[in-house]
Amino acid sequence: MITSKITVSDLKVFCEAANHQNFSKAAHMLGVSPAYVSKRIQALEAQLSIRLFHRTTRHIALTEQGERARMLALDVLSSVERLQNTVIEARTELRGELRVATSFGFGRRVVSDALAQFSLKYPLINVKLEVLDCLVDMVRERYDIDVRIGDVIAPNYIARRVADNYRILCASPKYLEKYGEPKNLKDLESHNCLIVRERDHPVGVWKLTRGDGRHVENIKVRGTLTTNNGEIAVAWALNGHGIMLRSVWDSQRHLQSGELVHVLKPYRQEANIWVVYPERLESSAPVKACAEHLEEYFNQWSLYRRIGSK
Repeated sequence: MITSKITVSDLKVFCEAANHQNFSKAAHMLGVSPAYVSKRIQALEAQLSIRLFHRTTRHIALTEQGERARMLALDVLSSVERLQNTVIEARTELRGELRVATSFGFGRRVVSDALAQFSLKYPLINVKLEVLDCLVDMVRERYDIDVRIGDVIAPNYIARRVADNYRILCASPKYLEKYGEPKNLKDLESHNCLIVRERDHPVGVWKLTRGDGRHVENIKVRGTLTTNNGEIAVAWALNGHGIMLRSVWDSQRHLQSGELVHVLKPYRQEANIWVVYPERLESSAPVKACAEHLEEYFNQWSLYRRIGSK
C-alpha cells in the first residue's frame, strides 16, 4: 500500500542513480549523501511495490521493472521541465492575450486610448477590452486587469492607485433657475436626482464627505431617471433634468463651458482611479508591462487635466 506520493525529487534521485549505476556517484552529482540516495530509492521502491535495482556489495544494476520505471520517470521529468520553461516564458515574454475590464464611459473615453497606445508599444500582446456596468470576479471570469473608478476594492486583489479623482454634485443653469440651488444635503430630498448604477456604489445612496474626508454622510436620493451609463446621466443633466453626482474627470469640461454648475461645493465623493489585478505582477510579463504603462499614462493624463483646469 502506497502511503505517500511520489515526488519529482525522488524521480530525479532515481534517474541519477540509474544513469551512473552507482549511489555514491549519484549522491556526488546531486550534492547529497549516499545514505540519502539509498533511503530515497528504498522509499520509491516501497511506493511502487517493485525492486528498481539489483544490489551487490560491488555494484548496482537496474532490474527489468526498474528500466521501465526509468523511461517513465524520464518522461515525467521532461514534462516538468517543459512546464517550468513555459511558466518562465509566461513571466518574461511580452506576448499573448491580455483581458482588461473597466466601466462604460471611462473605458470608451480614456482607457481605450491608453490601451491603444500600449498596443503600439507591445504589438505581440493581444488586448481584449470589455466595458461593464458591474464589478467582475477577476479570477472566475479570467480578467488580467480591471481599471476601476472608486475606492472599494476586495482585499483578495492587488491594486495600484494611478490617478486622483472624485465625484461632485452638479446641475445645469436651466435646472437651477427653475428649481433653485440646494443649500445643504437635506435639500437634495426635494430635488430630482439623476441616479447612476455605479460599479462600486449602492443604487440611490450618495456617500459624501466634507473637509478632510473623514466623516462620511450617506444620503438617500430619489429621482425619476436612473441609468447604468454615466454618459446618459451627463446628457440628462445638461438638458436640465436634475442634479447628478459625477466624476470630476467627466464633468470638468462642462463646468468650464458653463453648461453645468457645481453645487454644494464642500461635498465630494472620493473615487480614485486604480489598476487592479488578481496576482503579483512578477507572475506575468504582459500584465506587469500593462500596469506600468497605465500608471505612466494616467500620470500624464492627471497632469494634463490639472493644467487644462487652470
